[in-house]
Amino acid sequence: MRTNGNKKLMRLVAVFEASKGLLVLLAGCGLLAMLHRDVQQVAEELVRFMHLNPASHYPRIFIDAAAHTTHGRLWMLAWLAFAYAMVRLVEGYGLWRERRWAEWFAAVSGGIYVPLEVFELWSHPSWLRAFTLSANLAVVAYMAWSLRRARSPRRNSST
Repeated sequence: MRTNGNKKLMRLVAVFEASKGLLVLLAGCGLLAMLHRDVQQVAEELVRFMHLNPASHYPRIFIDAAAHTTHGRLWMLAWLAFAYAMVRLVEGYGLWRERRWAEWFAAVSGGIYVPLEVFELWSHPSWLRAFTLSANLAVVAYMAWSLRRARSPRRNSST
């Protein structure tokens, strides 16, 4: 049985995972909203709105990618976003309901990203990358601790 503090922490992780799913779901809806629009023009407007130099490296890559976007690619990206969002939302639900499978899934799926996040932080250090890695490591560590705790034999509390 979980203590109140452990239950709150598990629910915090559930909200975190579900929030990632909702964010990607919104991004997928945004992709579908681009279907009958000039994607390159929207990208250029977004770059100007963000006060970025459209001739600099990353904004130029973004604008060029938008120029070569097809309806088929938008649909594919939207479906991938929806699939990822559903996985994260189901994981969040499972963690909220304290399901063991969700804890395993959170530990494994979070652990898969760690090597990539370490490489990204090493290659291009930033506070955002450090925060992302730290948050992911905290989730993986908590899930591993929770799973190990659930496996350990319960001590007899009656004396």
